[in-house]
Amino acid sequence: MDETLAREIVAAVRRFVDRDVIPNASALEHRDEYPHAMVATMRELGLFGATIPAEHGGLGLNFLTYARVMEELSRGWMSLAGVINSHLIMAYVIANHGTDAQKKYFLPAMARGEKRGGLALTEPHAGSDVQSIRTTAVRRGDDYILSGAKMFITNARHGTMLAVAAKTNPHADPAYAGISLFAVEKSDRGPTVSRNLDKLGYKGIDTCEVLFEDVAVPAANLIGGAEGAGFKQVMSALEVGRINVAARAVGVGQAAFETAIRYAQQRTAFGKPICQHQAVQLLLADMATRVEAARLMVANAARKKDAGERCDVEAGMAKLFASEACAKISLDAMRVLGGYGFMADFPVERFYRDAPLMMIGEGTNEIQALVIARGLLARYSI
Repeated sequence: MDETLAREIVAAVRRFVDRDVIPNASALEHRDEYPHAMVATMRELGLFGATIPAEHGGLGLNFLTYARVMEELSRGWMSLAGVINSHLIMAYVIANHGTDAQKKYFLPAMARGEKRGGLALTEPHAGSDVQSIRTTAVRRGDDYILSGAKMFITNARHGTMLAVAAKTNPHADPAYAGISLFAVEKSDRGPTVSRNLDKLGYKGIDTCEVLFEDVAVPAANLIGGAEGAGFKQVMSALEVGRINVAARAVGVGQAAFETAIRYAQQRTAFGKPICQHQAVQLLLADMATRVEAARLMVANAARKKDAGERCDVEAGMAKLFASEACAKISLDAMRVLGGYGFMADFPVERFYRDAPLMMIGEGTNEIQALVIARGLLARYSI
């Protein structure tokens, strides 16, 4: 991708964040209010088509530029990156594994933000253990009948469709071979968004429980047209999701650091700005170092993905390190601000509440460590 164009896109997102997001994010977040106006601007900027190929109407951004865009959005308000992430995971699956008819039907409308997607993978009893999902899809004539429940689903209420993982063969061995993925458009036939889930952070974006009560889905919406390919389709897309979450963590970490270093130069204690006290300087130095290291790891994973290489290890490393760094940085920012860091008048408490989501989303950090270890053992096999 042309580097000049990439810089212009990132700069446009930065201006949007500085102008519209930062002044309004905390108020919306505290009310847990969906940011309709901000989402409309993201649509105008073309961000719903960020990584959708240009031949299907998208911006066709490479993953390195996409990561930079997600970092900028999260610097303003991490929830905005969530609106885009699940949508583009679904788009990635369709673009890379869908039939020609599915690409033609879904992708241009997704790029325009007219169709807005999400990923319905997790269930009340099955998160990291994807093979244990219980949602089923039974073929009846020209339809599949989906039955089951999904949990923690982003974009479920304000989106228009979901990529739904279901078992077309519940008796398959291994179990993952029985999982298929469906593009399910919401209609009066279902699925039913049963409730919004109340969260510690990551507010302002819909995270819901979704019920499938004998929901008929056209067989033409079986992604790729063949049963049993869903697990591999989802796993390839989660590399993109993990790069996204890692970039979000960098953005939140950057925002926490910037808040802390500004405050440290303005606040005085014992006759001088607190930034001149070594204890505060050590915190600031550590925060900035962790942000920069995380940013470089995200870039490394994104470049490998852009090169068409497998990057499950690198994406896992970036997600693991960046999210843990974000949690520490947001807490250290609170230390720098002292009592004000604990107050809702400052955004640090929001950063602190948002940080744990990145340690859980797109696979817990414990799962990331296992993915990394298994990948390393395969690479260094003797």
